[in-house]
Amino acid sequence: MASSDQTLFQYCLLTLYITAPPTFISLRFLQAPYGKHHRPGWGPTMSPPLAWFLMESPTLWLTFLIFPFGRNFNNPKSFILMSPFLLHYFHRTCIYPIRLYVNNTSQKSGFPVTVALMAFGFNLLNAYLQARWVSHYKDYEGDDGRLFWWRFLIGLVIFIGGMWINIWSDKVLVGLKKQGGGYKIPKGGWFELVSCPNYFGEIVEWFGWGVMTWSWAGFGFFLSTCANLVPRARANHKWYLDKFGEDYPKGRKAVIPFVY
Repeated sequence: MASSDQTLFQYCLLTLYITAPPTFISLRFLQAPYGKHHRPGWGPTMSPPLAWFLMESPTLWLTFLIFPFGRNFNNPKSFILMSPFLLHYFHRTCIYPIRLYVNNTSQKSGFPVTVALMAFGFNLLNAYLQARWVSHYKDYEGDDGRLFWWRFLIGLVIFIGGMWINIWSDKVLVGLKKQGGGYKIPKGGWFELVSCPNYFGEIVEWFGWGVMTWSWAGFGFFLSTCANLVPRARANHKWYLDKFGEDYPKGRKAVIPFVY
């Protein structure tokens, strides 16, 4: 049983890494059809708040299902380490959809079910990897105590900073949609540096998670996040430039301040 579980974990980890490059390449040419890039032809749609809730939900319920079966279940370090992951996904699964619903920012065209299913599948894979690593495969006893805490604290500072940027940016964007009258140029704060600070914040978050876990699973998630969000940020940046032309600030980068 232990051997088969380890084999499953290794295959899932390999899947996380080998799918990142083709995801990055494909998304440079074809964007998921939601938000600014919505277009017909992707089958049935559903309410965006419901879609976000359902497709992000495995990160919560699967984590809670897996965690009690790990050999580190009684180790307080495993609960402390898993907490930032759960904090992010509690917000993304529960708070963010409620904010969309309350502010009535859902698109009339809806969220494609096919895209939601793909995201659901990725979150199943990723939740299994992160929860299983933290609860079972990470060697807390073999770690030097101080080194574990240094990695955790440095990673946590990075993670919290990224999460703040992500939540603040989403709040600005939701506020603009609430005003009505179509898309507007977001301004202020991190929007003065990049077109997609919400994506930048999430990339920073999962880099911090990689530092905290100090694992192939954690850094694989960071790599997958970059593969998904960097091309989408580039597409969003181009969309802003095409829509607003000379009115759009030319000094802004797409997602990485001063770089890209």
